[in-house]
Parts: sequence; C-alpha cells; structure tokens
Amino acid sequence: MSESTNIVWHDSEVTKQERQEQNNHKSAVLWFTGLSGSGKSTVSVALEKELHEIGVHTYRLDGDNVRHGLNKNLGFSPEDRTENIRRIGEVANLMVDAGLVTLTAFISPYREDRDRARKLLGEKEFIEVYVKCSVEACEERDPKGLYKKARAGEIKGFTGIDAPYEEPVEPEVTIETDKQTLEESVQVVIDHLQQKGYIG
Repeated sequence: MSESTNIVWHDSEVTKQERQEQNNHKSAVLWFTGLSGSGKSTVSVALEKELHEIGVHTYRLDGDNVRHGLNKNLGFSPEDRTENIRRIGEVANLMVDAGLVTLTAFISPYREDRDRARKLLGEKEFIEVYVKCSVEACEERDPKGLYKKARAGEIKGFTGIDAPYEEPVEPEVTIETDKQTLEESVQVVIDHLQQKGYIG
C-alpha cells in the first residue's frame, strides 16, 4: 500500500485536554476483543447506553457496521484483517483526540494488530477488554449462523474454527460472558473506568 506524499499535519487550536475538561471525563478507547458470538457487540451496546445515561460522551465502532462503509473493500484474509484493525485504530485515535470514550467491538484475532493499536493510542488511552467465552458457548449461541456455515465448509478462515484467535496476555479488563450476566459484564467495565479515573 502506497503512502501519501506532500501532506502536512495541521494542529487544532482546541486541545484534547480542553475537550476532556469540557466533557468532564477523560477519553480512551475500550477495545473489545473475543471470538465471534462472545458478546462483544452486545456488551458494548449496553455499556454505551449506560455511559450515555451518566453523561459520558461516547461513540461505538462495531465490526460489521464499519465493514458496511469505511472497510467495505476488505475481506477476511490475514492481510485484510490486519488492515481492518489498522484503520480502526486510526479512527479510534481521532475519536479519543475528540475527547470521546470510544468502544470498539472487533474480533481482532491477532495480538500483533491489537498491540499496534495500543502503541498508536498509548498505554493510558488503550483499554483492552477481553470478552472471554468458550468456543463451545459461542458456537451454541451462533447468533449469525456463522459457526454452522464454517463447520459446513461454506466459510473459510473462520476465527476459532480454522483460523487462529490469539488471546490477550494481559488485558486491562476480562469479562466472561458464559459465566457473567450482561449487567455484571457492563458493571465490570464501568468499575474499571471509575477506579482508574476515566469517569467520575
């Protein structure tokens, strides 16, 4: 992929810190990662609603939604998955600069790709949320019927079946959606945000 040339970064006269002060909370990205069907989207939707209700400025980036527009030209090869996550990291970085608590819900199966997003955003603004759930439980839920198609050979390179998922080594937050309720999972994340001083 070629890089742009003859470009100059233009600074804003409004800083990220000033936006955070106006919002009355810090900005960060909550990077939800886990298998298909683990509950990333479900938890992030419920969490965003909860945060909105307590006055936190948020935006949610969901894997399927982003592939309808920004990343519609990408497939599911390892290279395309890497580019998908690279773009999401860049968009999330802009949203954090805008002062938002940004929620991303992507399988993001490769540790290296998640680490690259962490490096871009910085340790203080990247919160990895591991949505831990056994393949068996995910397959039993199979909300989109994808596991069934993968088992039938209709989908190739499906994470957890014939493509790898590299679990986070030291995520900031772990929720176990096959053991915790949706409400409990949401509360675990809110507790972390409060304890670390992101929100009041």
